[in-house]
Amino acid sequence: MSSLTGFFGSKKGIVATGLFVGIVAAVLQKLGNPANMGICVACMERDIAGALGFHRAAVVQYIRPEIIGFVIGALVAAIAFREFRARSGSAPMVRFVLGFFAMIGALVFLGCPWRALLRLSGGDGNAIVGLAGLIAGVAIGVFLIKSGYSLGSSKKTYTVAGWIMPAIMIALLVLLLGNTVWGASKALLYPEPDKFAPFFSEMGPGSQHAPLFISLGAALVIGFLAQRTRFCTMGAIRDVILMRQMHLMWGVVALVIGALAANLALGQFNPGFAGQPVAHTAHVWNFGGMMLSGLAFALAGGCPGRQLFLSGEGDGDAAIFVMGMIVGAGFAHNFATASSPAGPGLWGPASVVAGLAACLVIGFTMRRTA
Repeated sequence: MSSLTGFFGSKKGIVATGLFVGIVAAVLQKLGNPANMGICVACMERDIAGALGFHRAAVVQYIRPEIIGFVIGALVAAIAFREFRARSGSAPMVRFVLGFFAMIGALVFLGCPWRALLRLSGGDGNAIVGLAGLIAGVAIGVFLIKSGYSLGSSKKTYTVAGWIMPAIMIALLVLLLGNTVWGASKALLYPEPDKFAPFFSEMGPGSQHAPLFISLGAALVIGFLAQRTRFCTMGAIRDVILMRQMHLMWGVVALVIGALAANLALGQFNPGFAGQPVAHTAHVWNFGGMMLSGLAFALAGGCPGRQLFLSGEGDGDAAIFVMGMIVGAGFAHNFATASSPAGPGLWGPASVVAGLAACLVIGFTMRRTA
């Protein structure tokens, strides 16, 4: 066990994780997930929000097994290596708000940091603008951290509290299997099934998905690996800016290389800016949306993937952030802030400005001075 721990903590471990994520994402795209969206934490949480009826955008509704697998895979790793620790209590409402605005920004750009890297690996030039915004947002967060910003420390809590997020994921899995595999569809439960959740898209990105058990299995492995290696895209940028530390960044580089190689091999590389799948060319708001997300991730201490993995190992604060993202997804589609391939939504630009203002207020007012 100690040799495995050493491997996962090494450069080889983080590189292997990045390569695995990049290659698997490209393969999941080939097997049915939306183009350049083999894995996107924000998009997949948005689809779950739609499936549960938190928004009614008919083209983005599906209970994504990848999100379930990330949490359960991290749970298995944490238990196997005796790292499952129930803890919470560090500024929960602030974390919820940060998760909310992180999702608002991601849906203006149309993707989380993972998808920005996958879009880049698929040839989408707009991703360069988004990644620049992400780096800018994280840099602002680093400045605030160096100025004393802190959400405080979480505390040990009741074990059952750490199991709440895994339990939610198991419930979602039962709901997904019940309606897609076991035949226990809602038509058996409701006289007017179209009015009640779960909802599943019949067209658009929500209707596009790889086979359920392949997605779930791949995500379980990713969750396990990412929990062990502490894989985090925001953390990679933060560590480079703050400490000139490249360890996590090697994983990010490996993800891009793995996805690029797989996309080239599978005929999925399509360079350019215009006409990219589920993307737009409004560069100001591609930059602004990801800057908002990057700032929110930095203030919360992890990218959306990392928040899922932490929630799987018992971190209630990370779980609150995830809940904020899911509610943010519902808000984004109910209040026309989410973008589409045609460009930003009606209130998208205003929501980015409001989100940046809210995050800056949080960052400047929650600083500990000597």
